[in-house]
Amino acid sequence: MSFPTPEPGLVIRYSYLWAREHDEGREEGVKDRPCAIVLATADQDGKTQVVVVPVTHSPPEDPAALELPPAVKRLLGLDAERSWVVVSESNAFDWPGPDLRRVGDRDNSSVAYGFLPPRFFAELHRRFVLLESAARSRRVPRTE
Repeated sequence: MSFPTPEPGLVIRYSYLWAREHDEGREEGVKDRPCAIVLATADQDGKTQVVVVPVTHSPPEDPAALELPPAVKRLLGLDAERSWVVVSESNAFDWPGPDLRRVGDRDNSSVAYGFLPPRFFAELHRRFVLLESAARSRRVPRTE
């Protein structure tokens, strides 16, 4: 499997673990889904940690969630159903992690759908940082 360089704005296929699932004691996500990388940092040992936010078809309770415009969904090769990016919670993991999944219909060797357009990502990132700095978001650390 090919692993691209993790960069903010890249949308990957990932087995996302919702905070409510984590609270129930689950360690694995129930569904593989598109997730946007909002942060990628390297430590002193060169290990990269990423923070991702999920994309969902379910209308979110999160008022800060952003609906993905149809043009962005087409750009990424996603379905035509309405979808939102939830910014009030996230998963953090070491790259590459065991919960990455290949995008089967696009490229059998890749986990990436592509990049969000810069303006859309800037607004997503702004909302994410706002909630993080106000301590109004949940981050679920993932283990191997």
